[in-house]
Amino acid sequence: MSAARTAALAAAAVLAATGLALIWVARIAANRFVYVSELGAQGEPTAEVFRWALMLIAVSAGIVALCAPRLTPRVRWLAAVPPAIVLGGAAVAFGIASQVTCTATCPLPVGPAFTWQDLIHTTAAVLGFAGAAFAMLQVATDRRYRRLAHYSLVSAIAVAVISGAGGLLSVFQVFTQFGGVLEIVATTIALLWLVVLAAVLAVEVSRAAASVGESDGVAETETETDVATDQVPTGRADAAHSRRSPRIHASTPSARRTSISISDSSRSTH
Repeated sequence: MSAARTAALAAAAVLAATGLALIWVARIAANRFVYVSELGAQGEPTAEVFRWALMLIAVSAGIVALCAPRLTPRVRWLAAVPPAIVLGGAAVAFGIASQVTCTATCPLPVGPAFTWQDLIHTTAAVLGFAGAAFAMLQVATDRRYRRLAHYSLVSAIAVAVISGAGGLLSVFQVFTQFGGVLEIVATTIALLWLVVLAAVLAVEVSRAAASVGESDGVAETETETDVATDQVPTGRADAAHSRRSPRIHASTPSARRTSISISDSSRSTH
């Protein structure tokens, strides 16, 4: 079971890395400043690549949610919902966003440009990204994986600041080209975190399984030794014990004194 979990988590790391690589392939092919979601918009030549990239990321997050060891955030409000459920919810949201892409130019779903398609895609993408950021904070306060926790904290802060700035530029429609750069940087940081999370947890599961195997081997060896000792024949054990026990010889002073006393009593009787 542990071997299967390790393999699944390693596969999740590969899937997330592949999804990130495909997003960058699409971004380079676009050859212009765009927001990440625009890469999958209707009519874009990169739409199919983007759809596959987002689906791979959704599958990766789902695998981590199912196979990761239990994480225990130290902060109460972060522990209100288990990290596996948060990450699983983010996976579902990314899956929806990958299949329901936005319309041309990905307009905000407000005003005359409103469409249900844009609303569904935008809502799913925002929820997925927010869920991933929340999971980062949960891992950042975990009790066991200290290095992963530190990395998650730095990633969460970077993603929050960078994506927040890019989102505000998009809402106010100012410096949108710079906003697109900020968004893909934040996306890259978030996906690298998912890759690292899956890889580190795969290593930890493998180590835990190896440690349990060594402990079981030691316990089994001790049990076999005890059984072998119990099976030694009683006669041999007694003989071994008698060989190890000190013998009392008649030549000792106390023995000679006892012999003399018995001889004297015999003479007096006669």
